[in-house]
Amino acid sequence: MNELVETDVPARLDRLRWGRFHTLVATALGITWVLDGLEVTITGAIAGALKSSPVLRLSDMQVGLAGSLYLAGAVAGALFFGWLADRLGRRKLFTVTLGLYLSATAATALSPDFATFALFRLLTGAGIGGEYAAINSAIQELIPARYRGHTDLVINGSFWLGAAAGALGAVLLLDSGWLPPEIGWRLTFGLGAVLGLGILFLRRWIPESPRWLMLHGRVDEAEAIVAQIEMRLEAPPPEADLPRLRLRPRGLSMADVASTLFRTYPKRTLLGVVLMATQAFFYNAIFFTYALVLGRFYGVADADVGLYLLPFAAGNFLGPLLLGRLFDTVGRRPMIAATYALSGLLLFATAWLFVRGWLDARTQTAAWSVVFFFASAAASSAYLTVSESFPLELRALAIALFYAFGTALGGVAGPWLFGSLIGTGERTAIGGGYALGASLMLVGAAAAWWLGISAERRPLEDVAAPLGHAGSREDR
Repeated sequence: MNELVETDVPARLDRLRWGRFHTLVATALGITWVLDGLEVTITGAIAGALKSSPVLRLSDMQVGLAGSLYLAGAVAGALFFGWLADRLGRRKLFTVTLGLYLSATAATALSPDFATFALFRLLTGAGIGGEYAAINSAIQELIPARYRGHTDLVINGSFWLGAAAGALGAVLLLDSGWLPPEIGWRLTFGLGAVLGLGILFLRRWIPESPRWLMLHGRVDEAEAIVAQIEMRLEAPPPEADLPRLRLRPRGLSMADVASTLFRTYPKRTLLGVVLMATQAFFYNAIFFTYALVLGRFYGVADADVGLYLLPFAAGNFLGPLLLGRLFDTVGRRPMIAATYALSGLLLFATAWLFVRGWLDARTQTAAWSVVFFFASAAASSAYLTVSESFPLELRALAIALFYAFGTALGGVAGPWLFGSLIGTGERTAIGGGYALGASLMLVGAAAAWWLGISAERRPLEDVAAPLGHAGSREDR
C-alpha cells in the first residue's frame, strides 16, 4: 500500500461536460434525499391520523419522539456505514443501505403499538443515514468541479420532491371517502418502498468511484472506469496533457481522522459543526411539527395537511434550484452567509406574526414557503461544505461525523422540544422556540462569513489534498 502511484483520474473526471452519465448519477444516487423527504413528510402529514388511530393513539410528545428516533437512527447509520464506505468502497454500500431502508419503512406499516412503530422508524433512519454518507461521497467524486456546487444543492433540495410526494400520498390515502384512516396511514409508508425498489435497478449502472479506487492503489481499475465514462459521454481526447496526481496509498486510522479534523483543518471543522447543527435544529424542529401547528392553531383537518405542505415543499425545492448556480459563480462564502442570514431574519418576522395571531393557515404556509426558499439552499450548502472540505481518504466518515454531530446537537432534540411547546397551546412559547431557531441561523451566517472557504470550481484534491498526496508531475 506504500508504492507511489501516478494518475490523471481527477483531471479527466473534472474536464468532462455534463452528460447522460451525470444525470444517471444524480438520479440513481440522489434518490436518497427524495426518500428522506418522503419519510419525514409522511410522519408529519399523518401526525393527526397517528394520534387518532385506534391502535397507536399517539400523543403530541410521542409524535415528536418518533421524529427524534428517526433522526437518532440516521445518526447511527451515518456513522457505521460511513466508516464502512471509506474502507470497502462507495458502491458496495448502496444495496445494503437502500435494502435496510426498504425493509424498515415497509415494516413500519405493520406496527401494532408505539414501541414497534418507534423501532422501525429508528431502523428506517439508519438506512437513510447510511445512504447520506456513502452517496454524498460518490456524487462529489463523480461530478465535474464546475458543476459540483449547483448539482449538490439541487440533489439535496430534491428532499422536497419526496416531501411533495409524501404530502400528496397522505392526502389521497387519508381521504376517509376512499380508505379507512387506519389503513390509509399504514399504506403511506409503502410509498417509499415502491419508489426505492425502482432505484435498485438504476444503481446497477453506477460504477465505483474512480477517486476511491485511486486512493487505494487500484489505479488501473480507476482509469478503466474513467475511460468507460468518457466513451459513454463521447468525450474527445484532451487537447493537452492533463495534470497528474502522485499518491502513496495508505490506510486510515482514527488518529489520522482526529489529526485532520482538529490539527490540520480546525477552522473547517468548527464551520462544519456550526452549519450542520444550526440548520438541523432550524429544519427539524419546525418541519417535524408543522402539521401539529396546522391542526392545533388553524383547525386544518388531518386529511388536508398534505395540501398545505405542497407550496411549502415547492419553496424548498425552488430555492436550491434557482440559487444553486450562484454558489459556483458568486462563490461559496458569500452565498452561504447570505442564505443563512436571510433565513434567520425572515423566521424572526414570521414568528412575530404568528405570536400576534395575524396569520391563518394559508398565510402561515406562504410565510414558511418564503423563509424556506432561502433556508433550503442554506441547509444544502452545509452538506456541500462538509463533503468537499476534507481529504478524500476520510470523506464518507467526515460527512457522517458532521451529519451525526450536527444532528445530535440541533436535530434530535428539536422535534421533541417543539412537540412539547405545541402541546402547551401557547403561541408565545412556540414563538420563543422559533426565535431560538432564527438566532442559530444568524450564528451560522456569521460562521460562514468568518470561516468560509472558496471551494467553487476547484478540484476536490485542490480544496483538500489527499493524505497520501506526494505532489504532482510538475513538482518533480
